[in-house]
Amino acid sequence: MSMLKWLFEAQIHFGSKSIAWREIIGGTLGLTSAVLGMRRKISAWPVGIIGDALLFTVFLGAVFSFGDNKEHANFYGQAGRNLLLIVVSVYGWVKWNATRNQGGSQKPAVQPRWSTTKERTILIPGVVFFYLIAYQIFKALGESGTWLLVDTWIFTGTALATFGMSRGYVEFWLVWVAVDLVGVPFAFKNGYYPTGTLYAIYLPFVLWGFISWLKISKREQVTL
Repeated sequence: MSMLKWLFEAQIHFGSKSIAWREIIGGTLGLTSAVLGMRRKISAWPVGIIGDALLFTVFLGAVFSFGDNKEHANFYGQAGRNLLLIVVSVYGWVKWNATRNQGGSQKPAVQPRWSTTKERTILIPGVVFFYLIAYQIFKALGESGTWLLVDTWIFTGTALATFGMSRGYVEFWLVWVAVDLVGVPFAFKNGYYPTGTLYAIYLPFVLWGFISWLKISKREQVTL
């Protein structure tokens, strides 16, 4: 068995339930990326990209399954979330690197601050429009019911939070809280236990991250 095939087929079994190893690895890398992000380490971005790539294959289980396993299901919002995270993470990686290169190795890769009123007047309607478009796309792909609303919000909120992190917005942590509050029941309801556990662990952590960045923003007194 090739290493690639093992990665896509290897699972841990708990009675009648099974968990893919790539979901466990991807979730662990996601949490590691968040810790590095709170500490303003550039390595947060490549670590997160690898984790998101693995989770992308998990949520498109039917597409990336080597066998004929009818239990695999596709969750386009969750899969799209991870694909979008990769794209936005590349942007964040480039931006943080540029900030570091301009200020030297001793300067933090990002300076936390609140978004300005001008930025919010662009972001808020942009997020609403983004949500409505994503909703229609996922609906056309076959999703329906309550989980369509949930899946679309997780997709939209994650995109907003990751973009906020790349820009250094303090409130991006609060967006993560809103994502986690619906992400935990969504993941457990659909059998994605490592992902649900990750969301649950992430919730108190993002509150800690918010407080940490809030203190930094006050201390460093960023002038816009």
